[in-house]
Parts: sequence; structure tokens; C-alpha cells
Amino acid sequence: MKLQRVAALTKKNLLLLIRDPGALFMLILFPVIATMAFGLAFGTTDSGQSTYEIGVVNTDLSELSWSRHLIGNLSETMILNVQNYSDSNAVQSDLSQGKIQAVLIIPEDFGSSCDSYWASPTDPNLWINTTVTLYLDSGSLFATRAIPPIIQQTLSTSIYGSQQTKISGPVNIGSPSLVEVSTLTTFDYFAPGFFAFFAIFLIMTVSQSFIFEREKGLLRRIRTTPTSSSEFIASHTVSNMITAMIQVAIVFAVAILVGYRPLGDATSFVSAFLILAIFSLCCVGFGLIAATLAKSSGAATGIAFVFIMPQMLLGTFVSVGLSAIAKEAGRFVPGYYVTDALTSLFLRGAPVTSPSILLDVLVVALYSLVVLILGIILYGKYGKT
Repeated sequence: MKLQRVAALTKKNLLLLIRDPGALFMLILFPVIATMAFGLAFGTTDSGQSTYEIGVVNTDLSELSWSRHLIGNLSETMILNVQNYSDSNAVQSDLSQGKIQAVLIIPEDFGSSCDSYWASPTDPNLWINTTVTLYLDSGSLFATRAIPPIIQQTLSTSIYGSQQTKISGPVNIGSPSLVEVSTLTTFDYFAPGFFAFFAIFLIMTVSQSFIFEREKGLLRRIRTTPTSSSEFIASHTVSNMITAMIQVAIVFAVAILVGYRPLGDATSFVSAFLILAIFSLCCVGFGLIAATLAKSSGAATGIAFVFIMPQMLLGTFVSVGLSAIAKEAGRFVPGYYVTDALTSLFLRGAPVTSPSILLDVLVVALYSLVVLILGIILYGKYGKT
């Protein structure tokens, strides 16, 4: 393989893209319009998922049963799936990776505080005041709004029963430690899925470009030159990776213009570009498969959407409001892991080296490698005629 030939073909592919208004619209103008529309339209938050994972650290080791009673009541809500932790570092790590949606830390004097209330329910001077600490997953749109009132109601019921008190009791819930979550909009939660959403359309662009070159006889002419099939495929891969990076940069810029403020540092942004570059290889592979099956550019568009729609619905921002079953189904599409990694980076502020992000990158890389190799093999065997 000669890099000079690959570079020349890459330049040719980019020039063809620039001269194609339809392709430019799908890859550049459409992401700009859609990002601006969603950013301006979704300025308020939504509601709703049914169950949440919550980690509980019980530091009240006294013989009093109040803390165990609270944990039992949390489990009985059928809305919270309680996971007990003994290490606060471990629970914080799981929270930052999105494995759980909230952390509740029960203080050492929780039982004593509850006993002090019942010993003198009308005399606050004799109470032992304490605070239950609550952390929330800033990457979950629904959990940040649904969990605090559930915790508050369960705590009140566990301590005071059905008795109504006109004054606050000795046990309070501290303001959620991720209080900045309350300032986030729906678009902030959608944004990580936007990058995968627009990258998916590379599948259609790649399939149409290969069909175009086949119909115009460019493939036959290239085969008469010293250019090898690997050089030809490599040029398309590189040109589409460049296109994907330009697209990501544009979406980032427009999202920031409409108010998106992601967490993370420069390393997080570089990692996001790397993940999306790897994902673009997967899209090239699906495009090659679609081009193999299609006999015309119109057919290529239809076949491309067979690969586009499942990923669009299950692996991008569209999946935010889906049921738990649909979200589990999303684990079979590569876009799910791209969106999950970007959510951890930009909403949870998780470090790049966290296990969940590394796992997401590994899955995307393996998926992309398999699909790209499969696409090259199929197109090389069946797609050139």
C-alpha cells in the first residue's frame, strides 16, 4: 500500500463530497439545523422512568434499628433498587460511571437522632440533629428529579410514620451534592447522543458514494491502474473519518452556541473525538455492506436505513425516553456505547480511565473492526460488479 495513492484518492473523495449538495446537507447543514432546533426547543426538563438503582452507605453501626428500617422501606417502594455499600469510595465510583443513579449516606448518629425525637417529640431543644447525604447521577435526566422526593417521603414515613408534624424533625436531607443538575435542560441530556446520531448518517453517504463510483465506471477505471483494493478502501475510510471529525466539531460548536456546557477537561474532548472516529469506521463498514447489497443509489439509501434506524432509535438521544426493555436492546448496537461513554464524560464528569468508559471504547472498537472487515470482504467479493 502506497500512502501517496491513498492520499490522492482521499482528496478525490473529499472533493466529490464538497461538490455534492445532497451529501453536504446530510453531513453538515442537517446537523446544524437539528442541533439548533433541539437546543432552542428543549429548555425545560421532562419526567419519568420507573426504577432507579440507588447505593446506600450505612455508617450507623449502633444497635438501634432505625437505619435498617429506612433501608427496608426504600426497598419496598418498588421504584428504588437498593444496593448496600460499605465503602464510600466504591459507591462514588459507581455513581460517576452511571452504574447507579443515586447515593444515600446514613450518618453515624441517625438512630440516636430518631430516638431523641420520639423521646421528646414536642421539644426540639432535646433533639440530636443530623443530616442524611444524598448524591445524584448528573447523567440521568429523570433520576435527578424523581429520586429526591421519593427519598424525602420514605424518610418521613420511616421516622415519623403517618404522624404529621408542624415543625421539621431532627433528620434532614442535605441538598443533593450535584445541585447544579437542576440547571440542566433536556438538551443537555440529549447532546451526548447527538454526536452518534449524526455520525450514523455516514452509512448512507458511504453506500451512495460507492454506488455512484460503480455506476459512473470509476471502479473499472481504477482497477486498470496500479491502485490496489486496500488503497481504494483505505482512502474512503480516511476521507469519511475526516468528514466525521468535521461534523463532530460543527455539532460541538453549535451546541455550545445554544447553551450546552459539558463537563470534563481537554482530555475528555480528545477522547470524545477518538471514540467518534472509531465509530465512523463502523459506519463505513455498514455503508460497504449496504453498497454490496444495493444495485442503485436509491436502493442504497433504503438498505442503509436498515442499519441506520435501529441505531438511531436504540443508540442515540432518542433512547432517553424509551422503556427499560428497549434500553437493554440498545446494548446490541454500537451507537449505545458511544452515547454512554459521552454521557459519562460530559454529564457525569467521569475520568477517561474509568472502567465503564474503557469498556464502552473497547466494545465500539471491536464492533467497528468486525463490521469494517466484514464490509470490506463482502464488497470486495460481491460489490464491484
